Amino acid sequence: MSNPQNLRYSKEHEWLSDAEDGVSTIGITEHAANALGDVVFVQLPEVGDTVTAGETCGELESTKSVSDLYCPVTGEVTAVNEDVVNDPSLVNSAPFEGGWLFKVRITDEPSDLLTAAEYDAHIAG
Repeated sequence: MSNPQNLRYSKEHEWLSDAEDGVSTIGITEHAANALGDVVFVQLPEVGDTVTAGETCGELESTKSVSDLYCPVTGEVTAVNEDVVNDPSLVNSAPFEGGWLFKVRITDEPSDLLTAAEYDAHIAG
């Protein structure tokens, strides 16, 4: 499994793209998707919602369990991936591409986000 170098990661297994015009895309890592198993339902924040770094903002339900979704940054939700809402299996099949979850206009970014190498070490150990 190879985590894209251009993303940053949370210890709760979310990824975050570099901001474009202040907006970042958020999803869960391949490691998290594999641990969950087949995702069958996603509950995401709504456009306009304020999300807070480190707090829950949704849920992912798989054939194995229900897991909270944590937001890696604070900001306002600007978009939700309706493709994932309609086909949750995209989280498993394309976690870094079509399986992205939502976009946030960042107002505060914590300093503890990890690089790809740091995240690799985190999940290895």
